[in-house]
Amino acid sequence: MKILVVGSGGREHAIIKKIKENKNVEKIYALPGNAGMADDAELVDIKASELDKIVSFAVEKAVDYAVVAPDNPLVDGCVDKLEAAGVPCFGPRANAAIIEGSKVFSKDLMKKYGIPTAAYEVFNDAAKALEYVKTCPIPTVVKADGLALGKGVVIAETRKMAEDAIVSIMEDKKFGASGNQIVIEEFLEGPEVSVLSFTDGKVVVPMVSSMDHKRALDGDKGLNTGGMGTIAPNPYYTQEIADRCMKEIFLPTIEAMNKEGRTFKGCLYFGLMICKDGPKVIEYNCRFGDPETQVVLPLLKSDLLTIMQATTNGTLAETPVEWYDGSACCVVVASEGYPGSYEKGKELVIEDEVKDKVYVAGAAFKDGKLVTNGGRVLGCTAIAEDLPSAIKAAYKVVEKVHFSNAYCRKDIGAKALKAL
Repeated sequence: MKILVVGSGGREHAIIKKIKENKNVEKIYALPGNAGMADDAELVDIKASELDKIVSFAVEKAVDYAVVAPDNPLVDGCVDKLEAAGVPCFGPRANAAIIEGSKVFSKDLMKKYGIPTAAYEVFNDAAKALEYVKTCPIPTVVKADGLALGKGVVIAETRKMAEDAIVSIMEDKKFGASGNQIVIEEFLEGPEVSVLSFTDGKVVVPMVSSMDHKRALDGDKGLNTGGMGTIAPNPYYTQEIADRCMKEIFLPTIEAMNKEGRTFKGCLYFGLMICKDGPKVIEYNCRFGDPETQVVLPLLKSDLLTIMQATTNGTLAETPVEWYDGSACCVVVASEGYPGSYEKGKELVIEDEVKDKVYVAGAAFKDGKLVTNGGRVLGCTAIAEDLPSAIKAAYKVVEKVHFSNAYCRKDIGAKALKAL
């Protein structure tokens, strides 16, 4: 089989490595991929945003199955275009990907179908939004409606912060048209949990739960990032909570999308907050999370490609999805300065003994050598019998990767260990 994977980060590298385990896979193309994936896939110089070129390439190479991993091409209809050209895909069509593509859509969907989430107001007028935050409870959360590279959310701890966020998003257009509308919502408190799930639009099969670490610095300080590390499973996500989520959130979301004529197939990501009165949805993503994928997929015992095809074919109920019992930890190694300004082009060395445990997020070739080419450069992952061992092993992997301005958080998993 010939497989095409759209995307270029650590998430895509994790997906590619897992798909490679299938004996029937003879070729994997990564569009565009990055230099650190060159041993696992053929890199093709087509950007994830160049949908027509992706389709032409898939048809020309007679690709048997495509995996569209990032949010933008999903929201822009990459799956629709590939399917129209006869290429079966993993991922939702555009009319279902809107669940991530528009915060207003997802909040209104939850309100309409009684799915637990934070109370909220929607604004398309900056003046009215500014008036509202003069009296709303503080802290509050300000969100750009559309996609914003995971950076369109501001937790405003003061009224001034809320006002600045509104001006930045709506008037200064920090995220372009994504900020034409905003959601201002209640600030929820409690442990956060990420649950990725496979769905064929009929059944939902949750993956192992995980905990992301969004802040740049130890102790959850500093700016929000795309994620500095993850652990799985999340100790706050008990069986009791999991049962409630299936009944009150997961199945109702799939049913709501079906009723709206927007059947969702692929990976639906539930960002949850375990509040005193039960679990609530903070956000939906229409795809695998990054870096959650880098801890969840190594724990998958069943064949990933077979499961993906079952979501496409509507046969997920009959497809085994089994997991290893252990724990996993991923530590992201970034360029110092991320998520602000940072230097690229530093020589990157990954020692041979850990190559199977490293997912490359940002690398390029320069004069035949591997160099850094992004803020988040690597995800160093280890699995072990228990969480303390997995964390220790992941930091051992970090010691075997080298570039000159490398930075990582030293406390990935600390919060989870406290919960245990």
